[in-house]
Amino acid sequence: MRFRAKVVNIDCIHHFTNVVNTISKLLKKCSIRLTKEKMFFILPDQVANGGVSMWCELKQANFFDEYQMDGVNKNELNEIYLEIVAENLCRAIKSANNAKSLKIKLTKKQVPCLTVEIELPSLSSTARIVTHDIPVSVIPSALWGEYQEPEMPDFHVSLCLPPLKTVKHIVERLKNLSSYLTLSGNQEGDFALKVETELVSATTRFSDLEIPPYDPDGDSQAPSKLWPPSEMASARIDVKKLLQFLAGQQINPYKVICNIVDQSAVHFFLVHDDISLQYFIPVVAV
Repeated sequence: MRFRAKVVNIDCIHHFTNVVNTISKLLKKCSIRLTKEKMFFILPDQVANGGVSMWCELKQANFFDEYQMDGVNKNELNEIYLEIVAENLCRAIKSANNAKSLKIKLTKKQVPCLTVEIELPSLSSTARIVTHDIPVSVIPSALWGEYQEPEMPDFHVSLCLPPLKTVKHIVERLKNLSSYLTLSGNQEGDFALKVETELVSATTRFSDLEIPPYDPDGDSQAPSKLWPPSEMASARIDVKKLLQFLAGQQINPYKVICNIVDQSAVHFFLVHDDISLQYFIPVVAV
């Protein structure tokens, strides 16, 4: 196995740093999948067990000036799967804000590592290079099946969220009232955030939100045709898990689609030119 990549463009360095910062705020450990065309950050499906799951993919050509990868097997298994502590990677590339270049490569020390090499600006002719060795675990190919893209749930409602900063501000206020929040929406663009306890009930409503277009003859998935457009689909979720998602966003998506599976799960899909990020939060039983 072999992997090495290099970024020189400062905007691409910042962009990649923002992606890693976002991932590290969403989860502690994640898996990295490397293919010839893409880099993935994955938290396998934990929804059935009450946990979140995440799928983030980026086209390597949009970020890296150089990218070389040879997988486990150059023919059938030309991929690499690693497990890493996301915060360690985030800390390692923090000093790359004004870097001349950022290199990442798979190395073998006492254990397998992702080695991050950052070249900083220097007033002398001698290069200033900062190196971090981040331990990783290599995931055997027998387990790769657990790290495939999650299937899009059969949702009842799909709509575009208001600006994330607005939603975050509201959720931060509501969290003081309850540990759980009910998120509701319909296919007419109505959306609500509600907390309800024995002592208090508080709701914030939005209307006329954008409904994502879909092609009935194409691959894009449509909401259930059996669900009346005006009927609200609801999901009661953990406020902390929602806030974790909202607080971590540094990739500035131009659209965030929220798919609601009534009484089952919420699926967030961040739309960006260079990145695709999906995040699943399961419901909490009353």
